[in-house]
Amino acid sequence: MLKGKHIVIGITGGIAAYKIPFLIRLLVREGAEVRVMMTPSARDFVTPLTLSTLSRHEVIIQPFNQESGAWNSHVELGQWADLMLIAPATANTLAKMANGIADNFLVTAYLSAKCQVMIAPSMDLDMYQHPTTRKNLETLRVQGKTILDAQVGELASGLSGRGRMEEPDEIFQAISNFFFQHHELTGRKVLVTAGPTFEKIDPVRFIGNHSSGLMGFSIAEEIAARGGEVTLIAGPVALQTGHPAIRRVDITTASEMHQACLDHIGETDILVMAAAVADYTPENPAPEKLKKREEKLSITLSPTQDILKELGKMKKPGQLFVGFALETEDSLANATKKLQEKSLDIIAVNSLKVPGAGFGTPTNQVTLLFSSGRKIEGGVKPKREVASDIVDEIVSYLKSRQAL
Repeated sequence: MLKGKHIVIGITGGIAAYKIPFLIRLLVREGAEVRVMMTPSARDFVTPLTLSTLSRHEVIIQPFNQESGAWNSHVELGQWADLMLIAPATANTLAKMANGIADNFLVTAYLSAKCQVMIAPSMDLDMYQHPTTRKNLETLRVQGKTILDAQVGELASGLSGRGRMEEPDEIFQAISNFFFQHHELTGRKVLVTAGPTFEKIDPVRFIGNHSSGLMGFSIAEEIAARGGEVTLIAGPVALQTGHPAIRRVDITTASEMHQACLDHIGETDILVMAAAVADYTPENPAPEKLKKREEKLSITLSPTQDILKELGKMKKPGQLFVGFALETEDSLANATKKLQEKSLDIIAVNSLKVPGAGFGTPTNQVTLLFSSGRKIEGGVKPKREVASDIVDEIVSYLKSRQAL
């Protein structure tokens, strides 16, 4: 099942390292080619001899091997891999990965990786729940890394709680699923929009919204992980893309997003319009900074182009259009109207009145409405999981269309 797949496993200095030989055996048995790298402290928990025997390759710990005289290139290893797994990932290594601190071979190889990266954290429960660790994990998740969340159970400290590394058979299944899913959208060209737009009032002020872009970026990463070729049109956000199959186009205004969408829609198989595009823009932006005065200031706003409606008029047979609707009242009725008026196949509707949904949160809750009349209501989940659910439905929709 994994014949010919190149998998790099990075082992850090945690007690759960003793489980990795079992995982290597499972991967090699299925035909994968496995290379192993370790941090120096990982040798305290599992021996390089064991790992090299099972993987059938020399284990890499340092860039230069003094015994063999060989030079190990972190760049070559990062480019060789189809998938990189960091397991167990200690709090220390998570911090280095999240902040780009490349003080060992493992992190330098990670920073050079062109493939998808999976991370299986392992540490004591208080360390796992510490705000710094949670922030680092969220940073890596936002960057498109797959986090195999730690499990609840007995820990090496004698305490019981969340912090146990996921079991080898479950990690193996996640790896297998990754390579299986990787082909679902191969050959599909996907246009995704994400983030807000900023409409200029003067050189230093703008009209915008609170969109972080996380939902759209998560969808782009999920589609790329399944083999899609993604063009991501991104508003002004602080997020980074982590997958080599994502081509990013940065814009600022609604007008710029409109033009970017027109430039790419002709070659698009799937459109996912997740951006929070401004409905209005200042009619006459001031060329210089407006000075504060005692009198009131009035700004005349003009409607922006309805990008999705215009793209709907250009929609070609076979194209799949997915939209988003953020509502504060009559959510389903308003979303249904948008679904029909803008030639959408699927619309994801969420409400600012639902705790944990909408802008500025790592979670979301969406209800999916389909042009067929079907409806799926989801719960509050991390946006990466919501993205996976949405892409699942996109894949199912494509399969059902092909079966007709």
